[in-house]
Amino acid sequence: MTESRKVKIGIIGGSGLDDPDILADRKELVCSNSYGDPSDCLIEGKIKDVDCILLARHGRKHDIMPSDINYRANIFALKEQGCTHVIVTNACGSLKEEIKPGDIIFPDQFIDRTTKRHSTFYDGKDTSLKGVCHIPMHTPFCHDTTILIETAKELKIAFHESGTIVVIEGPRFSTKAESNLFRSWDCDIIGMTSVPEVVLANELGLCYATIAMATDYDCWRDDGSCVCVADVMATMKGNAAKATHILLKAIPAIAKKDWTDIWNKHEACAKSAVMLPVGPKNTVRAPVCQPLMQPKDLEVSHSDLSLNETESN
Repeated sequence: MTESRKVKIGIIGGSGLDDPDILADRKELVCSNSYGDPSDCLIEGKIKDVDCILLARHGRKHDIMPSDINYRANIFALKEQGCTHVIVTNACGSLKEEIKPGDIIFPDQFIDRTTKRHSTFYDGKDTSLKGVCHIPMHTPFCHDTTILIETAKELKIAFHESGTIVVIEGPRFSTKAESNLFRSWDCDIIGMTSVPEVVLANELGLCYATIAMATDYDCWRDDGSCVCVADVMATMKGNAAKATHILLKAIPAIAKKDWTDIWNKHEACAKSAVMLPVGPKNTVRAPVCQPLMQPKDLEVSHSDLSLNETESN
């Protein structure tokens, strides 16, 4: 039952933040699910006695480009392992002068400009979740994770407590015309991985929050400057340390909070978004509160997952 659940944090580390050393008592879990293999093994451990799972979004060798990430397998694996929250880090470009390289942003909205990605678990395949999911996206990021914002304030880290991230397909960076177009839409930052990740987390009723780390000004400025990998990686070193400090301090505070009502709200929203086919072909019924997982998946326990566990180095 919901009342007996404990907080378990899934951490998806983006560029520059997938260091397993942030976890104590860690072990590796090699797993797969009906959506395929996650980007890498899951690393299970604790942050100050709070159960956590770390996953490197691009793989630990950083050899998976944004379009090729198996976002569905990643999010589904975290859900199967009992995660209640997903906190992710993203490198991003700034589209506003006041958002400086090195600043932290906690986005609350997104604009999706991706084109090649599976964005739902409900895709009609026999091995997928059944039905059609019209998940609401009015509030994609969990606003109840304001603990992250409060933590950044306590740590005196420069941050912006809200913002719209435009998500592009990548892996190329934007043209100056595109960058200025996104600025005309009043976007604040630009990245490549928030979508469909946040959408999929919502479909499974997970609390999802992003720590976005500005690394550059993209290419909209008139001084001739443009984003390049070397500059991004140089800034990421400092940003990764800031994000790590936020996680280490915020996660114990998140675990102390009573999330029961919030979990119920998220899961009720996810359940009611699913339309199940019934009767004659092409006939559907109104949304019903079906289980988030299909019956077969609901019965999965840690002992049933057939995971190969090995102690990490």
